[in-house]
Amino acid sequence: QVQLVESGGGLVQPGGSLRLSCAASGFTFSRYSMSWYRQAPGEERDFVGGIFIFPAGDSTKYAESAAGRFTISRDNTKNTLYLQMDSLKPEDTAVYHCAREVGSIFNHRPADLGPGTQVIVSS
Repeated sequence: QVQLVESGGGLVQPGGSLRLSCAASGFTFSRYSMSWYRQAPGEERDFVGGIFIFPAGDSTKYAESAAGRFTISRDNTKNTLYLQMDSLKPEDTAVYHCAREVGSIFNHRPADLGPGTQVIVSS
């Protein structure tokens, strides 16, 4: 069965950086687009960004709140997805989930989500 396990969250000061990892198993990782979502307390889950597979190569897409600060990458040899987060802001505080995508770059649809890792940005 599909398993997604996030790690790397924690407490960081505003302006700091964190790198989240997502270990995937139970499916052919290299054949799927993958994405990150986040959910803050009392709010809906939001798309952060994704790496989408195309015949000509992978393409990344980011939410406006993440563009320019966050970078998504993947290592298919390790079945691992990454989220590099720089210039973190208090409003980035949330539980971050990785997801196996079955939607498109224009219509995100996560088929599976991991349990998440908590990120707290605070001084």
